[in-house]
Formats: sequence, C-alpha cells, structure tokens
Amino acid sequence: MIVVPLALLLIFVLLRAATGSMPASLIIFLGPVFATLGGLIALWLRGMPFTVSSGVGFVVASGVSVLNGLILVSTIKDCLAQGVPAPQAIEDGALLRLRPICMAGLVVVLGFLPMALSTGVGAEVQRPLATVVIGGVIADNLLTLLVLPALYAIFGTRGKGNSVYCTASQATIPR
Repeated sequence: MIVVPLALLLIFVLLRAATGSMPASLIIFLGPVFATLGGLIALWLRGMPFTVSSGVGFVVASGVSVLNGLILVSTIKDCLAQGVPAPQAIEDGALLRLRPICMAGLVVVLGFLPMALSTGVGAEVQRPLATVVIGGVIADNLLTLLVLPALYAIFGTRGKGNSVYCTASQATIPR
C-alpha cells in the first residue's frame, strides 16, 4: 500500500524531469496501463490466476512500456524542436521508432516464450510471469504505436522540445 504508489510517483517524477512536459509525462505513463491490460488478457486467455510471479511480470512489462513511450515521445519532441510541424513530427517520430519498438518487443516475446511454454520443474512460477510479460509487451507495442501518437497530437503538442537535432527530416521514410 505504500511501496507501489511511492514507486509509481517516483517513476512519474522521473518522467516529468526527462520530458519537461506534464502532458507528455502523462501520455507516457499510460504505457503501464496498456501493458497491464495486455497482461490481464493473457492471463485470462491461458486460464491462469494472478500470482506473485505474475505480479513481477507486470513490473517487467510496465518498465518496457515506459521505455517505449519515452523513446517515441523524445523522437517527436526532437522533431518539434527543429521546427517540423506537429502532425509531420508525430508521423515521422512514429515511423522512425516503429522498427526499434517492434524489435525490442520481439526480443522480449521470443525471450520469454520458452518460459511461457515450459512444463518442467518450476513451470508453475515461470509460466504466469512469462505470460504476463508477453501479453503486456504485445498490447503495449500495439497501443504505443497506434494510440500514443494520437494522444500526443491531441494533448502533447502544447509543450516545446528541447533537443538540438532531428533525424526525421533527414531520414527516408516510405509514404
């Protein structure tokens, strides 16, 4: 009752310091919500109860989701700082970070897949953890790449970026 809210508050304070924007921090902070939703659905689909190890899985998936959101928002802010119009900066940021976010998610999913399918000694601990992480990362990746740019377009373009470069204007992005 004390540690989890305190940890969430600390994460939010660090996000606020990293982004310099309250709306961007709140948008990124939705990532753990996406991951939690995916983890709960994965547990439900596999007919598994919530356990301590699945709780650890939620922490892992939430960490990955915050990182993905921070990467995407930072790229968008870099483009905005260079004077790229907001709609173009959001599109370029999402397209530029599509591959890194998908690859990070794929690595996590493939890394936890053997644990999710295990039947040997310790499987009762490994399966719920891996199931939550896989479901959470998949849901978060989809929602981060689809919903986060839309939310940033609505709420996040009021702040100004503070970076000195933008690779989006120099990249070749297929249209």
